[in-house]
Amino acid sequence: MPVLVASDLDRTLIYSAAALALTMPDARAPRLLCVEVHESKPLSYMTETSAQLLTDLGDAAVFVPTTTRTRKQYQRINLPGPAPTYAICANGGHLLVDGVSDPDWHAQVTARLAEQCAPLAEVQDHLMATASPAWVRKHRIAEDLFAYLVVERELLPEEWVKELAVWAENRGWTVSLQGRKIYAVPKPLTKSAAMYEVARRTGADLTLAAGDSLLDADLLLAADRGWRPGHGELADAEWTAPAISALPERGVLAGERILREFLKATRTTTP
Repeated sequence: MPVLVASDLDRTLIYSAAALALTMPDARAPRLLCVEVHESKPLSYMTETSAQLLTDLGDAAVFVPTTTRTRKQYQRINLPGPAPTYAICANGGHLLVDGVSDPDWHAQVTARLAEQCAPLAEVQDHLMATASPAWVRKHRIAEDLFAYLVVERELLPEEWVKELAVWAENRGWTVSLQGRKIYAVPKPLTKSAAMYEVARRTGADLTLAAGDSLLDADLLLAADRGWRPGHGELADAEWTAPAISALPERGVLAGERILREFLKATRTTTP
């Protein structure tokens, strides 16, 4: 029976230059591999050691990239190792099979959202009405499923974020602050539901997961074992659960540690 590994990408396995957290002397810094280019500029990295670990993991388990990114944003990433058969995009709104969104899955998700939470248009209107141009740089709608803002983090009022979270909670939505982005995501739109579907299709009897943000909490709780790095929303909140390992590493070296843990758990389970 295969092992399924569902991992968040940004600030879990791959890192922007600003998120690398290279605290060692320059001469001892790890060699980095660029895994994403956007508008002809390098954008995301992992260590070369992580690249080899991910290649080994792809040979040993069903590796499923699991991201809040849109399909277009995800497809900019060029991960090392075998091309994943499955990928979860838009926080579970799209299940890619060999790079193509499964229409039946997407239809199930949109039906669930229509039944269980306030419509996207209401949330979008609220963001437009309450977010200040003084600190908002972009308003974005992702895949007609959720909304996010790109903000100037140092100017962002903490009280506004708290008020937005309460407002969203009452409408069946959740708010997550990740770097310079504030996400408003419907509660029924989850990475865990898509992971369960991939586990059903592959017959996996062990599921492993990793993530750093509030939007990854349901994924970690749904997996048999989970890991979170020493940075991010979950670390800041000191969030944990019985099957979750809180790692001390921060930045790109946390990605390396997570991949080692995935491989160790996979090899322990697989004959």
